[in-house]
Amino acid sequence: MNIQQAKEQIQRAVTAYRTRDAYGRLLIPAERQRPVFLVGAPGIGKTAIAAQVAQEMHIGFVSYSITHHTRQSALGLPFITDREFGGRTWRMSEYTMSEIIASVYDQMERTGVREGILFLDEINCVSETLAPAMLQFLQYKVFGRHRVPDGWVVVTAGNPPEYNRSARDFDMVTLDRLKKVEIEPDYGAWRAWAKDALLHPAVPAYLDLRREDFYQVSSTVDGESFVTPRGWVDLSDMLRLYELNGLPAEEDLVRQYLQNDRIARRFAVFYGLWKKYEEEYRIGEILAGRWTEAVPERVRNASFDERISVAGLLLDGAGNAMKEVLEEQAMLLALKDVLKELEGSGDRQRLREERIEALDRDLAEKKQSLSEEEQLTRAMLSAWLRAHPDLPAAPEGFRDLWQRERKAFRQKAGRAGEMLDAMLRFSEEAFPEAELSYLITSLASGSVSARFIGTFGCDRYYAHSRELLFEERNLEIQREIAELL
Repeated sequence: MNIQQAKEQIQRAVTAYRTRDAYGRLLIPAERQRPVFLVGAPGIGKTAIAAQVAQEMHIGFVSYSITHHTRQSALGLPFITDREFGGRTWRMSEYTMSEIIASVYDQMERTGVREGILFLDEINCVSETLAPAMLQFLQYKVFGRHRVPDGWVVVTAGNPPEYNRSARDFDMVTLDRLKKVEIEPDYGAWRAWAKDALLHPAVPAYLDLRREDFYQVSSTVDGESFVTPRGWVDLSDMLRLYELNGLPAEEDLVRQYLQNDRIARRFAVFYGLWKKYEEEYRIGEILAGRWTEAVPERVRNASFDERISVAGLLLDGAGNAMKEVLEEQAMLLALKDVLKELEGSGDRQRLREERIEALDRDLAEKKQSLSEEEQLTRAMLSAWLRAHPDLPAAPEGFRDLWQRERKAFRQKAGRAGEMLDAMLRFSEEAFPEAELSYLITSLASGSVSARFIGTFGCDRYYAHSRELLFEERNLEIQREIAELL
């Protein structure tokens, strides 16, 4: 199955294992809860999807690589204690709490979140001395004498032995205690996620043209040659940061993330052309609604690769503007409630400081159970409160402050809407039907653009989407007729 299907399997397992009866008892007791075992090539996103499930379900998340543990750190350290049996005192060994189990209790104490996911990576790489204890843990959720708290679901992961010399195949006894989920690289599933992640647009644009370069693993005389989804994501992040700091992103940088000479060289050339198109086409001016007749004509006469690159640059520019508007909208909704609290408070400065402390505490202690959007909203709200130390003295002042914030937000949303409209107007002039459909489909399938258009509207988009739906229905009817003949 692909990574999205594996994520759904984790979500369903977590939902089922946390289900309780009317008396608060787990319907499947911990010792009968088979841990999910994700098996897949390195860099495919196994850890990431487990963390995403925890964030989306608002539960805790603790992650460990089991290869970092000795028998002592996993089970706990021995110590001597006195115990009484039959009226006599005996000296005996006990064990401190396992570092892994202790980290679960520590997070529960810090965050107040009582349930979650305990993620153990590389479990098929445990040492021989730890293997018997791992088998016991998979069955009973116990390390030493300490159990994983009820409501915490165990999710594990491992690489097939062909990718990891330290890994080994599990025997039937071990596999019979696991819910095995095998994951295969799937560009379509990854691409759907990439639309929402707002990766550097050069990455999905390149991979749309060369899907075969998405995932490659091979052995050569010089060693292992590989490209993984993790490599593409990390390269995307670094390209953004290099551009932000005005640094040249050259082939040497690409090779650090895409460890396949042919693919690294090919992408570096593509990225160089991408930057050239960004400068020559003046994407910022197009999104501002300014272009000469020669620009759309040049796009029409360009190669397919060049047209797709220009489309990607336009989508990225408009997408970033729409994303900023949605982020600010979420912050303003939270700010509205805080301003109401401050307006009715007798000690506004003290309450303001308490709200800042609470927001910062959430970001420090509950980060793993908050979505990225929730983290950003808290960070933006905390920054706004810090930037406004002088609060109004009267209720009218709070209303004026709120109206100013609303006005600034509406202006920002209006500018983003104008950029979207300008992109579509230019695209009508510049692109043939295929690339125009690509743009409309990308807007419809991206959660950021779909939410923005659903909230603020875009007449030009609606007109094109209706045409696209009509064409798709015609094709569907033609296929149905062909099947009947």
